[in-house]
Amino acid sequence: MTEEILNRKGVRKAQDIPNEVLDLLNNGKIETVNLTEWLAINQVELLDHVFPKIGLTECLDKVKNGIKQLKKPSTMSSIKTIGEILYKHCSENKSLVSTLNNLSNHKSDTLRCYATYLISLNNQLNIEEKLMQSQKLIADKHFGVREVVWIALRPEIEKDLKKSINILSTWTKNPNENIRRFTTESIRPRGVWCKHINSLKEEPEQALIILEELKSDKSKYVQDSVGNWLNDASKSQPKFVADLCNDWETKSSSKETEKIIKRARRTIDKK
Repeated sequence: MTEEILNRKGVRKAQDIPNEVLDLLNNGKIETVNLTEWLAINQVELLDHVFPKIGLTECLDKVKNGIKQLKKPSTMSSIKTIGEILYKHCSENKSLVSTLNNLSNHKSDTLRCYATYLISLNNQLNIEEKLMQSQKLIADKHFGVREVVWIALRPEIEKDLKKSINILSTWTKNPNENIRRFTTESIRPRGVWCKHINSLKEEPEQALIILEELKSDKSKYVQDSVGNWLNDASKSQPKFVADLCNDWETKSSSKETEKIIKRARRTIDKK
């Protein structure tokens, strides 16, 4: 494997991905470097190459059949389906721990995405245990893993929202920006690619314990998430968002807060 491949920036169009790179991706030997590559992965081919090597031959046909039965297969829906079938198989075969370890430490980011569902679907764990066990994946350096993990955990967070928010509020000072970003991204009132959390649409003040801690965060990644959270909330509770932004303008003169407020008010300011 050449340095050129390992240090590639990625192409914009799937048809421009070099065959050698695509083969390595579908063999689970390298991770994707951009969204184009992430979406171009042939997950059935990936499963055929990797699952037998990590002791998952028995469930290979079940997983592949699950993908075939999807009415509108996509990268995200395939990952979820594979994760669900894997969880059921590993629960029955008492191989959750070993499979989770194999997947969460794999070089392939797509395989690490599957690991998230082995935690989120585990009915033997409470929400605190699910969140704590997912921290490594939440902090993953790959964007795809980070997106899948909050989507996988979001339904579990909503089931015990108050407790989840209290737990996540203790993560707002974590030195890892990916973990801090998760505290708002996972509970966005509207979010993307996911079901809305009606409780937060109606009562966004429930998340103040998190929002207040992040109002001057130094990371643009976190700033964007906080701003998006408030923009979501402004569509159902514009007064709450406007009042909070006014309060933050008084309390904080930092450029970070200014950027968050600008992003938070973008729907309000259009009216």
